[in-house]
Amino acid sequence: MAACPEKTYGFGRELRLLTALDYKTVFDDAQLKVACPQLLILARRSSSPRPRLGLIIAKKNVKLACTRNRLKRLLRESFRHQQHQLPELDIVVMARRGLADMDNSQVHKLIDKQWKRLCKRTAQST
Repeated sequence: MAACPEKTYGFGRELRLLTALDYKTVFDDAQLKVACPQLLILARRSSSPRPRLGLIIAKKNVKLACTRNRLKRLLRESFRHQQHQLPELDIVVMARRGLADMDNSQVHKLIDKQWKRLCKRTAQST
């Protein structure tokens, strides 16, 4: 009896944008853009068979290190749970002013809405 491949929800190296070149490629050739007042998501088709995530939480927009770390944890957690619904994209999520003022549940709702918008835009562009 063949074993069913189970979905994993890790966030290993293969799911991250690791180098400056990875980020530069997304910035230079962003095919999809999803924006709201607190977040900007840029994405492009990936050569990887899985979506990959990069985060930019600038000190200019989120002053406290503990808040930047909290937001990164929330964004990574959301990505981990959504990775099987997301298309094969290289994704950069950038925090804007106002994201630091939101509590955890508001951030979760916001990013989940943005993932859905990203999937919808991807479907429209193909």
